[in-house]
Amino acid sequence: MNYRDRILTVLQGGIPDRIPWVADFDYWAWSLERRNLRPPGFRQSREYLDWHRELNTGFYLQGYWPFRMIPDSSVTVEEGQDGDFRYRRVHTPVGTIEEKWQYLWTSFSEAPYKHFVESVEDLKPLRYWHEHVHYVPDYERAEWVKANVGDLGVTLVYAPRSPFMQLVAEYAGIANIVNLWLEAPDEFNDTLDAIRHAHDQAAAISVASPAECIMIPENLSAEMVGRRFFEDYLREYETVWNARIKAAGKFSFVHMDGTLRGLIGPVASTGFTVIESFTPQPVGNVGIEEIRSMVPPDTILWGGMPGALFSPVYSDEFFDAHAHAMLDVMTTCPHFVLACADQVPPDGLAQRVKRVAEIAESREIRM
Repeated sequence: MNYRDRILTVLQGGIPDRIPWVADFDYWAWSLERRNLRPPGFRQSREYLDWHRELNTGFYLQGYWPFRMIPDSSVTVEEGQDGDFRYRRVHTPVGTIEEKWQYLWTSFSEAPYKHFVESVEDLKPLRYWHEHVHYVPDYERAEWVKANVGDLGVTLVYAPRSPFMQLVAEYAGIANIVNLWLEAPDEFNDTLDAIRHAHDQAAAISVASPAECIMIPENLSAEMVGRRFFEDYLREYETVWNARIKAAGKFSFVHMDGTLRGLIGPVASTGFTVIESFTPQPVGNVGIEEIRSMVPPDTILWGGMPGALFSPVYSDEFFDAHAHAMLDVMTTCPHFVLACADQVPPDGLAQRVKRVAEIAESREIRM
């Protein structure tokens, strides 16, 4: 079997000849581009796919938003760069909101410096914006991947996050959300309704895309969300879109790369085909041996190799021991894909990516 065969076999509920091994190189490759060690646009090129073949790993999905958000004439979106800060200002008849993200050269990443929503007064223009947009398909990247990925893997695109997680991940941050939820619950819920109406339009475009796999990139972590917020604000959205993705004959994914204990079971119960990028100890809070029992038996668990392990911080001996321990479980229980959880970091070691492939190929499935 090739990479694609193995992945599809697992997605369809079967048992492949070996556990699939896939790794997300996007963050690693981005840092190489920024350091002029790879040419600009490398991640969008055929050479990027060839790099996966050189390192003997399947293409790790690497989705994108397959739609564009178009505001009507009453809304102006201003975007730009000011030194290390990327900013976006949304001007509406009921107020202006602004976000700023600071680029961090030491980590080749960015972090929120100012959120769109930092007070109750910011909710009104955020609602207005989402009430006055429409979406158009943007399938070019999905079509390119589907035409070029071949035996390396499958094609995935993102559906919008649940409205609550959109606020957590981008628009407000968890601290502001808790304050708004306590101070202005009615207006908070009205804002979630406005975002939901917009996101439902975009999600339908995602499901209709050429991709075989649709991910809701929630970026869930149990210490941030918890059972109450999940039940009140995430479950219904995830359940509805799981059903619609599967009705379209496609596979549903959720990105859950944070702490798992207490939340992975409820998330899986909404019907996802795949819980993607699960991160066990020593980085996460769940042991390798117990992860399978936390979700329904047919849920596919995708991950297992914390990204930090690919850096020189951990020894080769520790790395090998973790890979073998992970495969001890995966080769004796069904419904696993071995993957970097969730990305190879900028200081990742190529030989470790190859080493996982060697170990995975050496381990027979015993089910």
